[in-house]
Amino acid sequence: MFKITFSLWLLLCVTFSLAAQETKDDLTRLQNGEDLNVLYRHEANFGIFIHSAAGFGIAYRKGNHVTAKRKRMFETELTNFKHPKEVKSLNSNFVNSKGFIYGKLNAVFLIRTGIGFQNVMYQKIDKKNVEIRYSYFLGATLGFAKPVYLEVKKGTSPPLPSVERYNPDIHKQEDILGKASFFKGIDKTVIYPAVYSKFALSFEYADRYNDIKAIETGTILEVYPRAMPIMAFNKKQQLFVSLYLKMIWGKKWF
Repeated sequence: MFKITFSLWLLLCVTFSLAAQETKDDLTRLQNGEDLNVLYRHEANFGIFIHSAAGFGIAYRKGNHVTAKRKRMFETELTNFKHPKEVKSLNSNFVNSKGFIYGKLNAVFLIRTGIGFQNVMYQKIDKKNVEIRYSYFLGATLGFAKPVYLEVKKGTSPPLPSVERYNPDIHKQEDILGKASFFKGIDKTVIYPAVYSKFALSFEYADRYNDIKAIETGTILEVYPRAMPIMAFNKKQQLFVSLYLKMIWGKKWF
């Protein structure tokens, strides 16, 4: 009887030990993001991007699953924006002249905030695979137009520099010595509200299932009810279209 009781006790100990080890291994796999058969309901990511309006920006997104292959996403972006006609110039008639963009009225920065959905087109079946997703967003943009100030010559013998807000009716290219400090005129910044829509494709390649590493490319359409002046000698635009390429890093959790 003792041998039978001891054998049963030993079997139970081994069984509990194996179960505990298996539970510990499962927990470790979850913490390390090694288990494919897990749905992480929440995620957050950070991105940096370049776009066709000759600028760059930073972005933040947070989302959660609506279904297994569909997520609701909230995003915020901060970026600069340049007109395609911007060309940097240098006045060779003056020693130590600074670079400037002739005809530029305002330096433009954008803050976008929107909501959208991300859908899986091709789901990752192994850590070496790439998951392909498409997403679309709608949201609001605030465009901050800061007036451009320039150093211009005053007088002829010898010419003295004067910092003035650029006026295409007064300031000729040959009289410009260079761009003034960026912070000059920041108190005269004007805000232009807009709406935007975005469509994107992303390629997620992280080797852990709770990590996010992705490349995203897409297009953004922005509409301004009130035209935002950027360049003096070009027609004011209310509609802007840009392409972008973004690198993304982030985390998923339950």
